[in-house]
Amino acid sequence: MNALVKRIAQEGYAFVEGTRMRECLAAGGALDDWEAFAGSWGRLELDRYMADEGRYRRRRHAVYRIGADGKIVREPHQPHFQSIDYNPLNGGVARWFEPVAPDIGASHCLITILGFCRALFSALAPEVPSWHVEVHQFRIEAHAGEEGRPTPEGMHRDGVDFVLVLMITRSNIASGTTTIDDHARHELGSFTLNAPFDAALVDDARVFHGVTPVEPIDPRLPAFRDVLVVTFRRNPSNKINQY
Repeated sequence: MNALVKRIAQEGYAFVEGTRMRECLAAGGALDDWEAFAGSWGRLELDRYMADEGRYRRRRHAVYRIGADGKIVREPHQPHFQSIDYNPLNGGVARWFEPVAPDIGASHCLITILGFCRALFSALAPEVPSWHVEVHQFRIEAHAGEEGRPTPEGMHRDGVDFVLVLMITRSNIASGTTTIDDHARHELGSFTLNAPFDAALVDDARVFHGVTPVEPIDPRLPAFRDVLVVTFRRNPSNKINQY
């Protein structure tokens, strides 16, 4: 944990290989329901808010509050909101996505992941007493002649404090390379989340991030990229996440 804190503090981001990330998570909690947790990505709903009219993204969403005592509390279901400053494609509207299923929202895996993030991000920002946390399950699909776009808004910031992107699985897809840029849009690094538990951790105020489109390797077969995105933001006074 100390090495990871130091790396993010110095570079503004970190890539953690899946085997190591799983070890870090398991050191602080249980991952015994991973099969059911990962399987829930097969039950996501179509994202109907895509301004590019794309039908390649499926998702579910949930909001949590984590206080100074570390207690993780799921909040009532609410919309996801981003200003157009941070999301020029889909920002400016309150987007009501289907909620993360109750059993997945309370699963050992998700609670372990949130607890790990809280410990890491609180070490990076010890002055923050409580966190507004958003959880996004994403599936990006690709079809013959139709690529899937993990970040259709391009290189961007999310308007939060910190971001975790955790690979769940990828099947029959090529590309999907993550790129990290500084504010001057100079590339700081790039990597591809390939294996389960491969992770990107981002200090959102300091760097931009984006992911290249994905395409099927065999166009006759289903092709998709499943990730969990968790954002941490200093707890706002209102209930809607006004990035």
